[in-house]
Amino acid sequence: MTKIDRAVILAAGRGARMRELTNDVPKPMIEVRGKPVLQHIVQGLRDAGVRKFLIIVGYHAEAVRNFFGNGRSHNVAIEYATQTVQDGTGRVVNLARDFTDASPFVLSYGDILISPANYKHVVGLPDDVEAVITVTRGEDVSKGGAVLVNEQMELVDLREKPKPGEPTSPWYNAGLYAFRPSIFEFIEKLKPSPRGEYELTDAIRDLAHSGKKVPAVELTGEWADVRDPEVLARLNNL
Repeated sequence: MTKIDRAVILAAGRGARMRELTNDVPKPMIEVRGKPVLQHIVQGLRDAGVRKFLIIVGYHAEAVRNFFGNGRSHNVAIEYATQTVQDGTGRVVNLARDFTDASPFVLSYGDILISPANYKHVVGLPDDVEAVITVTRGEDVSKGGAVLVNEQMELVDLREKPKPGEPTSPWYNAGLYAFRPSIFEFIEKLKPSPRGEYELTDAIRDLAHSGKKVPAVELTGEWADVRDPEVLARLNNL
């Protein structure tokens, strides 16, 4: 078992569906229950044993840097990298290559709110596992990623926003992963998707198709993609 002590968080996006709420801050800095979503993520990973963070910033990067600084006030060490081109979740992960330093790492989207106990499921990587993808039920997979698995809950395929008639699954990509450095080999080979973006999910699928074991872990408790004002209002009224 490999214990993971570093994490990469993608926090560069504006989140246009949040409208005026993101005029001055990126979407991960929107507050839920009194603190930014990004703070919930950092604290949850910290309490699971992660001590080194790379936050990938872009839109209103200063809002993130000013809030977290070097991480000392949160009892972690935080570095930053800047995403200058918005061309998908695949290429941006390459910005973390030097930070990971050939070590396994956790990756989280910066706008996903989950019950903190879940983070412990991704900070320990079994020796025969190359990556972990987390999943949840009850979400509309046409708005995200459908995760197709076998009877052992190992990844077979990943479909980004599948259209009617395409292969689908009740398992929804929950936006939290653990990777060994091999993921970078597959990121380098990415071609643009039909949406014109380099998709991280394509690299994960190719990793699984190469014969490596990529289990899917179901998250428990709360899960929310803080994607729009309606979701935000629901979360803050719970």
